[in-house]
Amino acid sequence: MANEKSKSLFEKAQLMIPGGVNSPVRAFKAVGGNPLFISKASGCRVEDVDGNSYIDYVGSWGPMVLGHNNDAIREAVIKAAQNGLSFGAPTEAEVLLADKITQFTGIDMVRMVNSGTEAVMSALRLARAYTKRDKIIKFEGNYHGHVDSMLVKAGSGALTTGQADSLGVGMNVAADTLVAPYNDLGAVEALMQKYSVACAIIEPVAANMGIVLPDEGYLAGLRALCDKYGALLVFDEVITGFRLAKGGAQEYFNVKADLATYGKIIGGGMPVGAYGGKREIMELISPLGPVYQAGTLSGNPVAMAAGIAQLEALENGDVYNSIGQLGGALAEGLREITKKFGLEVCVNQIGSLACVFFGIESANSYASVKLADTGLYAQFFSKMLQEGVYLAPSQFEAMFVSFAHSQDDIDATLQAARNALKKLKEEGALQ
Repeated sequence: MANEKSKSLFEKAQLMIPGGVNSPVRAFKAVGGNPLFISKASGCRVEDVDGNSYIDYVGSWGPMVLGHNNDAIREAVIKAAQNGLSFGAPTEAEVLLADKITQFTGIDMVRMVNSGTEAVMSALRLARAYTKRDKIIKFEGNYHGHVDSMLVKAGSGALTTGQADSLGVGMNVAADTLVAPYNDLGAVEALMQKYSVACAIIEPVAANMGIVLPDEGYLAGLRALCDKYGALLVFDEVITGFRLAKGGAQEYFNVKADLATYGKIIGGGMPVGAYGGKREIMELISPLGPVYQAGTLSGNPVAMAAGIAQLEALENGDVYNSIGQLGGALAEGLREITKKFGLEVCVNQIGSLACVFFGIESANSYASVKLADTGLYAQFFSKMLQEGVYLAPSQFEAMFVSFAHSQDDIDATLQAARNALKKLKEEGALQ
């Protein structure tokens, strides 16, 4: 597939934009080659500026649970935009969306913000204020946005590039962040015994070091430890919220968090985020309480309209049944295909989230996923792209299945995987 226009745009972008991209993992550094510049998308497909069409499993990195350019969301956005793009004042739409979110999740109160990073930053400040403690526990390989205190053994792009920490993060900030291995309750309790901990923040399903599932009883055990030591439990549901189930991971695993953070999925891809939780905690936020947090564009009317349309569509239980079945079919198909090629592969999947790890038999922690063969993944990614399938340009990201995908799309993807691996074998890339 020709991508001359994408290549030219990338060369021009690098003159004005650091690295040529506005978010690091888009640069394709982990997989090689030049990034695709996307011109349009519809359903489960994206099209680049060179006119190439791909079955898409990036899904704008998660929020396109209904597929790209969904009719209802697009029409809601157009209608809202006709009335104005931003007011810096309360609107009916933000009340309606807050009502939907609290109904879906069971949280008492929610505050709208503009991104998942902002939601996490605000939730951590709130947790410290409520507990009157400073220390935060996070987990290896979990990514919570580019908040200073969370860029410690972070996942996502930070894991891909091998830079667990970022320059510019002050030592005093990092010192208040304690890190525990994912799926290790003993390590969490040891930290809570030694330090006065405000909260433990976790991706209930780790989705930024690939997909790593919580061990059975792990989240419930974490809930019990937080209760025992007086810490809050914060679920980062930027990926799992409204995707695993209407109530997110809290519903799926039947574990209640004290606070939860949400991201772009709320707005069907529009820039938006939110955090919420128990009323007694949320009422500490200004103007009710002393915890300051503000945002001129928070509750933006266009984003709120998109969010209402998205959640209304997700009230239909068929969405979760469909994407869960397709996610399972994709994962099982990839297991069978890679086995026939004699590869050591772990395919983790839950609902509509999946990830292929080459070179390892299991992936249940940061330590295990770090052993994955990222070089083989990069070659597989490139061959799949040639076959018309757009995977995440990083071993340590998720594949997102949407309601717009069909069984035919899954079958086409699996055939593409057969073709890709066959070509790699012919080229001597597979041992």
